[in-house]
Amino acid sequence: MHKPKNRVSSRNPVFTHLIRKEECAIRKVYGNLTGLKTNHIQRLERIYRRKIPANQVITQELANYLAELSLEINRQIGVLVARKGAIEYVIVGDQKQIHLPDIGRFRAGYLRLRGLRYLHTHLADIPLNRDDFVDLAMLRFDLVGAIIVNDQGLPGKYYLAHLVPENPEEKRWEVLEAILPGQLTLDFEEFIRALEEEFRRTQGPRDVDDQRERAVLVGVSNGKRLLAEESFRELHELAQSAGLFVMDTIMQHREKIDPKFLLGKGKLNELIIRSYQVGAEVLVFDHDLTPAQARTIADMTELKIIDRTQLILDIFAQRAHSRVGKVQVELAQLKYQLPRLGTRDDALSRITGGIGARGPGETKLEIDRRRARDRIRNLEKELSHLQKGRKQRRVKRQRNQIPVISIIGYTNAGKSTLLNALTHSEVEVKDQMFATLDPTSRRLRFPRDIEVIITDTVGFLRDLPKDLVEAFRSTLEELEDADLLLHVVDLSNPDFEEHITAVNRILEELHLDQIPQLLVFNKEDRVEPQLAETLCTRYNGVSIAAIHKPTLRKLVQRVQEEILRLYPEQEKYPQLKPAALSVSLSV
Repeated sequence: MHKPKNRVSSRNPVFTHLIRKEECAIRKVYGNLTGLKTNHIQRLERIYRRKIPANQVITQELANYLAELSLEINRQIGVLVARKGAIEYVIVGDQKQIHLPDIGRFRAGYLRLRGLRYLHTHLADIPLNRDDFVDLAMLRFDLVGAIIVNDQGLPGKYYLAHLVPENPEEKRWEVLEAILPGQLTLDFEEFIRALEEEFRRTQGPRDVDDQRERAVLVGVSNGKRLLAEESFRELHELAQSAGLFVMDTIMQHREKIDPKFLLGKGKLNELIIRSYQVGAEVLVFDHDLTPAQARTIADMTELKIIDRTQLILDIFAQRAHSRVGKVQVELAQLKYQLPRLGTRDDALSRITGGIGARGPGETKLEIDRRRARDRIRNLEKELSHLQKGRKQRRVKRQRNQIPVISIIGYTNAGKSTLLNALTHSEVEVKDQMFATLDPTSRRLRFPRDIEVIITDTVGFLRDLPKDLVEAFRSTLEELEDADLLLHVVDLSNPDFEEHITAVNRILEELHLDQIPQLLVFNKEDRVEPQLAETLCTRYNGVSIAAIHKPTLRKLVQRVQEEILRLYPEQEKYPQLKPAALSVSLSV
């Protein structure tokens, strides 16, 4: 039969040389090759040609080959084997241990195992050690096995271990009994199928259709425990508001924060193992990580790393609906990310210059930074333009001489619920942090025929990211025109006093602390009446339950009195003249 002219025969010596050259480039032997003879390296390379049947852990032939060669070079030899039996990596160590190469990032999913098993030789009759178990847990191998090499260069016995799903005993792996080579009858294919099915059944009450990312929350404290635990509880609420599925939480108290890993190295290893055990995809830290810390932890864990600021920015990005809100959030995100564009790779360091553009040119990193700075400038210009429109509307309100009342407070304190109750509005209300991002204004008429503008604002938070405060400064500047601030406090929250302090601190930073303020203690129905009365006396405030409209009567009366007290001569707001008094409340 006539062969096509463009077909290259595998017998062609040039073609065969190219194939061999390509194989050599791909089939690299990793690890400690110093001092090995050419013959030893060639024999190590030939391991790649072998294949293990899918239903076997290892063949007797391969075990014999590894044991003989390991004894001859007096070093441990390891292989990483894919589930279909192909040898993916060959690694050489020293007499006591093997340092595994970088085998690439692995995105976690429902299958909690990597799809590789790690088999290696031990030159002494020593079971699997701590390094083996750490490799098993951190790299999520299907199986780890040690082949004991006897004095004749033959396999003496096998030590095997595998990961186990989350369990009440908190056992992370199971070590099988030592077994002789001829007695290894484990059906590996069936074993892995059953193990992964067990992982699926035990990794939390999440439906298959639930697309939320699984997260472990991480906190480190080197100060007051109560403050750290309070902040950690808040992080849990933030994570849920962001749409994360929280699988577990880990808190460490230590005298000094580790500048490299934040946690201690041992605690970090424990965190990694726990994260893999519960099937986490994200680690959320209750701290602002430096770019170096985030990169180091990400390299070690192979999981997505998010700090507190990123989490808050993500929530704001989800909730922004108006053009102003979207611009403010993107501006804050870019300012946060700009210094973190320092992560670079040699592969990114490419010259974009050429003929007519001699010199070093711009690297990919520099281009990204320049584009980010350009985008920041454009967003700042757009925000300034949008801010002019807000100022014009504020001037119009002032010209119409309508008092302005702004509802402020800690996030999820019930501000939007109060606005809806007072004005019969239908602003979206959710029991989660930062449910309201874009300000909402409504008109409100009090019983004494006093008409005001009442505005719901974004919730405050302790340690609010600086870039976020700066980006939302134009929105928060509307508070400058407020005649009265209704500071809503969630009375049922055990940390409400710290929340009051945090809100007042932000008002001081924005130079808004001179505006008259009325404390409104919300959710009085969830605490003892005596507590609400005591706090109202101490802070000269009012207690309500925003979901129960009858409790708002005393608030309406108090706000009305405050407006009249602030402007007794009715010069600024002529409509405040008490000519047409009304005894009926609008709530």
